[in-house]
Amino acid sequence: MLDANISHIDFVALHQLYYDPNIENKNLAQKWLMQAQVSPQAWQFCWALLSPDKVPEIQYFGASALHTKISRYWSDIPTDQYESLKTQLFSQIACFSSGSKMVLTRLCVALASLALNTMPEAWPGAVAEMVRVFQEEGGGVDGRARCLALLELLTVLPEEFQTSRLPQYRKGQVRGALGQEWGSVCPLLQQLLRRTDSPGAVKARVLRCLSSWVLLDVPLSESEGLVHDCFSALPDPELFDTAVEAIVNAISQPDSQRYVNTLLKLVPQVLALQEQLREAVQNGDMETCHGICRIAVTLGENHSRTLLEQVDHWQSFLALVNMIMFCTGIPGHYPVNETTSSLTLTFWYTLQDEIMSFESDKQAVYLQVYRPVYFQLVDVLLHKAQFPSDQEYASWSSDEKEQFRIYRVDISDTLMYVYEMLGAELLSNLYDKLGRLLTNAEQPTSWQHTEALLYGFQSIAETIDVNYSDVIPGLIGLIPRININNVQLADTVMFTIGALAEWLADHPVMLSSVLPLVLQALGNPDLSVSSVSTLKKICRECKYDLPPYATNIVAVSQEVLIKQIHKTSQCMWLMQALGFLLSALPVEDILRNLHSLITPYIQQLEKLADETPNPSNKLAIIHILGLLSNLFTTLDISKQDDDSVDGTAPPVTTTPPPPGPNPVVVVLQQVFALIQTVLSKWLNDSQVVEAVCAIFEKSVKTLLHDFAPMVSQLSEMLGQMYSTIPQASALDLTRQMVHIFASETDHFPPIKALFELVTSVTLSIFQQGPRDHPDIVDSFMQLQAQALKRKPDLFLSESLDVKAVFHCGILSLKFPEAPTVKSTCLFFTELLPNCSDVPPLARVVQEDGKLLVQAVLEGIGGGASRSLMDQFAEVLFCMNKHCFSLLAVWLKEALQPPGFPSSRVTAEQKGNFSHQILRERVNRRRVKDIVKEFTLLCRGLHGTEYAAEY
Repeated sequence: MLDANISHIDFVALHQLYYDPNIENKNLAQKWLMQAQVSPQAWQFCWALLSPDKVPEIQYFGASALHTKISRYWSDIPTDQYESLKTQLFSQIACFSSGSKMVLTRLCVALASLALNTMPEAWPGAVAEMVRVFQEEGGGVDGRARCLALLELLTVLPEEFQTSRLPQYRKGQVRGALGQEWGSVCPLLQQLLRRTDSPGAVKARVLRCLSSWVLLDVPLSESEGLVHDCFSALPDPELFDTAVEAIVNAISQPDSQRYVNTLLKLVPQVLALQEQLREAVQNGDMETCHGICRIAVTLGENHSRTLLEQVDHWQSFLALVNMIMFCTGIPGHYPVNETTSSLTLTFWYTLQDEIMSFESDKQAVYLQVYRPVYFQLVDVLLHKAQFPSDQEYASWSSDEKEQFRIYRVDISDTLMYVYEMLGAELLSNLYDKLGRLLTNAEQPTSWQHTEALLYGFQSIAETIDVNYSDVIPGLIGLIPRININNVQLADTVMFTIGALAEWLADHPVMLSSVLPLVLQALGNPDLSVSSVSTLKKICRECKYDLPPYATNIVAVSQEVLIKQIHKTSQCMWLMQALGFLLSALPVEDILRNLHSLITPYIQQLEKLADETPNPSNKLAIIHILGLLSNLFTTLDISKQDDDSVDGTAPPVTTTPPPPGPNPVVVVLQQVFALIQTVLSKWLNDSQVVEAVCAIFEKSVKTLLHDFAPMVSQLSEMLGQMYSTIPQASALDLTRQMVHIFASETDHFPPIKALFELVTSVTLSIFQQGPRDHPDIVDSFMQLQAQALKRKPDLFLSESLDVKAVFHCGILSLKFPEAPTVKSTCLFFTELLPNCSDVPPLARVVQEDGKLLVQAVLEGIGGGASRSLMDQFAEVLFCMNKHCFSLLAVWLKEALQPPGFPSSRVTAEQKGNFSHQILRERVNRRRVKDIVKEFTLLCRGLHGTEYAAEY
């Protein structure tokens, strides 16, 4: 009665799952069925659900429940029931061999799982028995259906092995047993594939079965005959895809390179496909092209070294390489008329790597043969990189255009790589072609051809130092001769000039040839990204050679900014470019240019500051503040090497700048009152506050000590801002000020006052409940860590509640946000070493250090993400180093209560952990390992697959 009831409930739940339109009912049904599958009653009801009078969906659920029980709850099955379970499954598979395909597959998977759990001990020769059972006449099931059922079972067996949850030692045993069973599978597959009367469906299943078995590392020598049969199946359109898959799987197994003779026999078989490939190309049959190319590339990519080493067969391998070259240059435009060529690109990397890895005398021989091949490859790749006609390109979808862009990037990467083999000769080759193209008056050339050659240059010059190439002057001379009548060509001209910016810095005389082109392109919105990024590169690399052009560059830039030709991000880049440019001018010229550049924006900002706040004027304010930030990010008049603008803290010492106030400071002082006015209106808006802070933060980072005249007024403004409405960006700017100015006697008073004020305000946030402000807590902890690092004397102040800051740190360690916890751990690792020199710190650690130990242990015990264990280990390491005797007492006391930090660890394991930590006062790495080990024990993950990934 029990199984009948469950079957009825199952029927209802399954009906809801498959047919009920209400998503909540579906979810409830799904949940109930998942529980039913793992219940003890599943053993009874799953057979009932398989009864012939049930619909396929219900039968499928029954078969799935069987598989779940066998694969996940194997230990629940008594040994004396293995045989009857096996017999029942065989019987059910026979019944369903002419029934529902999806149910048959699930039953086969269930029997496969049973086989994996019982072989080789309880069920030796499992596969041989499967073959025998299904080859016997039986149960009125026709031979073809039985044959297909057997093939399905043999196919899913290796697949189930790949995904099974067998313990590692069992996996090795079972893999060995399956390897021995190949002797029963191989003859059957060969016989079925070679019989002329075998139906197409049977042959297709045989090929799938072979694909599945070779993934178990069946030796290539043992599957050689079958692989040969797969080649014979390729002309049959119905078998083509499965035959390709089987061949590719067989020859890409890592072990297959040991079977050199077999590989050598495969090469002529692959070469014999060239006729079928050519026909497919002529007929526009992309699928066939794709499949044959996959086979050729798989053989070449996986075995290029083995085949290169067979010097007696060099001609056949060269023929294979040329076949792959044909696939690379397959006619048509990727991805619209062909999708095959992209498959070949990694082969060219692999072949080159193998050739270059031989010792020099062998390498020289291979280079003699393969350098001409790679020169041909360059021609083929540049041909494939060509844009289609304007009309055709306009008909492409945006997705096709994006795929083509990515394809060109892959070609660019390949060309850059090929340069390593061909060297300077490659650039000369490209230059000669471009020269002939641009100077041949009789034969008009398509812009696509010119663009592709330039693209080749750009690909190489972007990443490889071409400063010593003797063809670059000629190339720069050719660029102005290009008839730029197309956006794509113009873009590539821009990017090519940008790629040569470092070369131009060494050859400034050539700037006059290309700069006018860049400035002209700035006015074209279609060339926004390429023209602005190229100008930025030139201004960064060549700034000391640009003063003669500065007036012109600033004028053109101002014009395009006022006309609002570019999007926001390009406007920001343009301001960075102008910052680089102005850095190299005399101070009075910088001020003059800054005045003309900034005045329109200051006037606009004054107007906006008077208006009532609304969303549109907010965007305009943020845009203007962003422009100023980006200008000040790169405007640096000290003669230091420019690092890229990446936001990292710069070095604190630089070459002394010219006398007098820094131009940026002059401008900031002029606009300071205006910025305060803007702030007073927008203090509630975190984005505006962030934009204001960014101006000063970027200026401080760039100017360093030159920012000194503004320290006092900025400190005062920051204090007022933060007191009114605390925001993380104000704390980040305070941290930057502490980093640079806290150690300077003249600036210590305002910095100290600011530090004490923001600390006091933040402590009151902690009293009200800091959970809603994880960003403020994170920035606050970073600020405290920076203060401890740069100027621990700040903590000697009587106005600073050191104890409260320490307690805030302990609270912050329990935050769920990982960045906040990381910053807090950093705070404690900066605090502990300062205890000996700063009495207030020593006092608080002595009084409340145990709370810190408890918080750290709580995190290790499972309260915090496992990704934070290294940070917690750092805190323990610091405590061990700087307050060893106290830590010994605190650890003992903290670990005393049962169930802390986890109910999964015993008193002995806790004592062992404590002992190990206290023993390591030098080896930081070892402490991290001890903590990781202990956290796994606390979480019940020790010895699991999760632990293995840790």
